[in-house]
Amino acid sequence: MTAATNLSLTHRTRAEQVEHLRKQMAAVAGKVGSGRRGPTPSADPSPASESLLPLPESLAEQLPRSLPRGTVAVLAGARSLPLGMVAATTAAGGHAAIVGQPDAGLLAAVEMGADLSRLAVIPDPGGDPVEVAAVLMDGMDLVVLGLGGRSVPAGRARAVTARARQKGCTLLVTNGDWPGATARLEARVCGFEVAGAGSSGAPRPGCGRISRVRLAMRARSRGHGPALAVGE
Repeated sequence: MTAATNLSLTHRTRAEQVEHLRKQMAAVAGKVGSGRRGPTPSADPSPASESLLPLPESLAEQLPRSLPRGTVAVLAGARSLPLGMVAATTAAGGHAAIVGQPDAGLLAAVEMGADLSRLAVIPDPGGDPVEVAAVLMDGMDLVVLGLGGRSVPAGRARAVTARARQKGCTLLVTNGDWPGATARLEARVCGFEVAGAGSSGAPRPGCGRISRVRLAMRARSRGHGPALAVGE
């Protein structure tokens, strides 16, 4: 990919959407080749043996561990969390996609260190964003999926989760729920710093820009209790 790929699937039927995406991902796979930093698909059903997805530097010391590749996590709250995951993944040489988020802040992602040449953006995936995300798993290390408030049947969630595990692609779900998700992360803004606010450094209305945001994050995983972390 030479730039952030923007694919509009609004006026296509589901079959046309899937076929179009498969052709796009075949082209991506040819360019990515051995450069994709995903694990070799394994018959081992446990994601614990797989490598971990890169963490944003601001959270590396706040969380006990990152997400294993090939798992599904549900994110809620501050949008900077999924953008930070995209930035960390692409900066480390991986490939990521953002599906169903037309207002994704690509400028913010770049400021976090994202490499847009390794990012595909599908702002409008049509009526079935889950199918689009499943197809993209063939060539991605990370897929961020905005469900737009949709519910996902448990049976279909299990099938897509199995595909994520097989392909070594981590799926981050926002604006919705995912039955059987491996982890659930909730982030909220608990503070921020303003640069260029004047000699005193104190925020002034209409002056400066937010240079750093502090997040309070709660992480839960299956079989473990909640953990609270704060990062910037």
